[in-house]
Amino acid sequence: MENSLKTTPLNQWHRDAGANMADFGGYDMPLWYDTGVKNEHLAVINSAGIFDTSHMACIRVEGDHAFDLLQYCFTRDLTPLKPGRCVYGAFLDHNGFSVDDAIVYKFDASLYMVCVNAGMGGVITEHLNSNNTGFSVEVTDLSGQVAKMDIQGKNSAKILSQVLKNPESVFETMPYFSFKGHFDPANSFADDVRLKNDTPLLLSRSGYTGEFGFEIFIAPDAIVQLWKDILGAGKPFDIMACGLGSRDSLRAGAVLPLSHQDIGDWVFVNHPWDFALPYSQDKMTFTKPFLGRKAIESYSGSDYIVPFAGDTLRKVGSGKDTQVLDSDGKTIGHVLTCATDMAIGWHGDRILSIASPDLPDGFKAKGISCGFIKVSLNIEPGTTLELVEGKRKIKVTVLSDIRPDRTARKKISHFI
Repeated sequence: MENSLKTTPLNQWHRDAGANMADFGGYDMPLWYDTGVKNEHLAVINSAGIFDTSHMACIRVEGDHAFDLLQYCFTRDLTPLKPGRCVYGAFLDHNGFSVDDAIVYKFDASLYMVCVNAGMGGVITEHLNSNNTGFSVEVTDLSGQVAKMDIQGKNSAKILSQVLKNPESVFETMPYFSFKGHFDPANSFADDVRLKNDTPLLLSRSGYTGEFGFEIFIAPDAIVQLWKDILGAGKPFDIMACGLGSRDSLRAGAVLPLSHQDIGDWVFVNHPWDFALPYSQDKMTFTKPFLGRKAIESYSGSDYIVPFAGDTLRKVGSGKDTQVLDSDGKTIGHVLTCATDMAIGWHGDRILSIASPDLPDGFKAKGISCGFIKVSLNIEPGTTLELVEGKRKIKVTVLSDIRPDRTARKKISHFI
């Protein structure tokens, strides 16, 4: 029931704005506003959009052996990680199954923060503590103590510069997957990044859309005002508040997984996110021991997760009832994700984005369905398949990437 759902500090704002609300991970979250999923999706590609992500949870990991605990429990090799940088990876169990994916932030040698998905703060805290024997690390679930919002799109820095106290120094050097701001051991924010009203925050140059932007961590009692201030500062840029609908379509086009849907109760291997595993340079072994490694090394199955794009914006539902058929009509798997990226379109045998620098005259992006399938064999890019949900059928092509010319990795100087 709705009354049993958790809410973020922005819940009343969403309802006052007429958002279409739904249960997501046990939270009452906006799917879209009256602007609609398509316009919210395009706002991020063309300019900027903001997302309430306070349903996600933070965990503080502190102690002399914080690195050792995370190095064992997290898939990525944290050895190269420097203070002020963060990295994406996953927490696996002994079966090699994904418990959750996450981003780990390094503040110093004895202090890290982990950002996990909705409702997973307690789960991952328990997962870490169950492996904490001999490490004596303090693991603290900060669920409900930290609010979070994302601003995504090419004008994100220009908009944020109007609400930050010190935008020049903040943006002077800020590469992709770096952050500024800090948690101190008392669970408050240090003062190296502040808003103009002196409110401290943590600013991370990351996100879940494939586009240039930032994630903002702030005290729960400050996020509503920040949300309003960013909307005000972004008005000349046609900024939009965006719901989970466009968040899903943007991440699908950017080939980013949804935890517990695209990764989950199967061995964390043979997927587009192999970079989250600590492979050696020749990909023949791993650079470190980690929880789940033995299961991955002994895996002899033939399941693969691959991205696809349809030939039009028509899509099918996700789940085991939506089958994947090969050219002979044989069922070889099922659909994990199917969304419509409204910023792309086919031009001959090539996908273009409305942000592509070399658009031909007259090109219009009508949108393309895209997502991920789980199949029983390794399928080469360029292979044509059919997705079938009841009487609904769509033709799709297996690809290694989907929306081109994404901006997430571009230098910040390009956007200032």
